[in-house]
Amino acid sequence: MNEQRVAIVTGGSRGIGRAIATKLAAQGTAVVVGYAGGADAAAEVVDEITAAGGRAIAAQADVADEKAVAAMFDAAQETFGGVDVVVNSAGRMALSTIADLDLADLDRMHRTNIRGTFVVARESARRLRNGGAVVTVSTSVVGLQFPTYGGYAASKGAVEALTLILARELRGRDITVNTVAPGPTATDLFLDGKTDAQIDQLAKQPPLERLGTPDDIAGVVAFLTGPDGHWVNGQTVRANGGII
Repeated sequence: MNEQRVAIVTGGSRGIGRAIATKLAAQGTAVVVGYAGGADAAAEVVDEITAAGGRAIAAQADVADEKAVAAMFDAAQETFGGVDVVVNSAGRMALSTIADLDLADLDRMHRTNIRGTFVVARESARRLRNGGAVVTVSTSVVGLQFPTYGGYAASKGAVEALTLILARELRGRDITVNTVAPGPTATDLFLDGKTDAQIDQLAKQPPLERLGTPDDIAGVVAFLTGPDGHWVNGQTVRANGGII
């Protein structure tokens, strides 16, 4: 076993990604906090982890840019000695009916959510140490199929399609590949543009009668990437409080 496991968390500067990065660090994993543009926010996450006694660095990368993603893996290798866990939490969402969706918004979502996931998965397949874990992030809307989420859900459906295929392709290396599909979760991305009434309605839908929190999702990811969750492989886990 490696002395210390090393994780790359894309989208690690805010929301669910930030909660995942700090959760993994609290469990003793060295973390590369990947970010697209929020350098200050990423630095705050690194400071939070190191202040608590953990090890972390920040690395800027557009997940759809294969050279930038390779450089992020290089930074993990050079600083911490390798990579054991990759969590691709970077994502983009634009809501609109299918009839009215601007195709430029569709292209931007698909570039980040599909191409970005594929690029990170490809680099993970090439670089992850044996015994590691890959977690991609989808959305429970793939199953819930809310109006105005057509373009977004389509991009995340592609993420789920990769999961079992990549798990099978990594046969023989003791690496797991899973997708976590959060339901409505109280992040800035989710809350932006919604009225209090809309938020309250969504919070009442799960039998647990609340919105998810970033920590709820981080706990699932920590399980899937840790020893207790290593027998779970090739799965999409709908972490949504029972909304479907």
